[in-house]
Amino acid sequence: MGTFASDVNDRLRDGLADRRPRFEWRREYRIAGTPVDVAGVAPDHLVAVELEWRRADPADNTAKLFRHLSEGALDHDRVSVFQVFTGYYDLASGGVSSKRENAEFVGRVAADSFAELRYRPVEFGMTPPKRGGGRPGEWREVADDTADRIAESL
Repeated sequence: MGTFASDVNDRLRDGLADRRPRFEWRREYRIAGTPVDVAGVAPDHLVAVELEWRRADPADNTAKLFRHLSEGALDHDRVSVFQVFTGYYDLASGGVSSKRENAEFVGRVAADSFAELRYRPVEFGMTPPKRGGGRPGEWREVADDTADRIAESL
């Protein structure tokens, strides 16, 4: 993950900490060896936020989380997974890529399979620049808006 994506994750973590202080918010939280970009931890509830920046297979990390859940590796009464998709997964012709559709399908199937699991895809209203490109000026506002939507869902 590049510096810009790390800065976005920091902004999401800090924004969620301000909006939902009941949770202890961390970056790179590990669940059975799988890193989660941002996690909110409370005694009864785990919140996992995965930022899909430009990942070739956005279903992979969340599928691992769901596998860990099925194996009993998550020690919480409730688990909420928010998969945040940048505009990288939008198609020029409208709609979203099959990679995003597959990731959302995996999330819905997992949520339907486990009573304690909630899954929600979230739009990150910006397309990340290609490597070496400049940061869009509105990135902080987009990250704050994304943190608002996640916090409202908790």
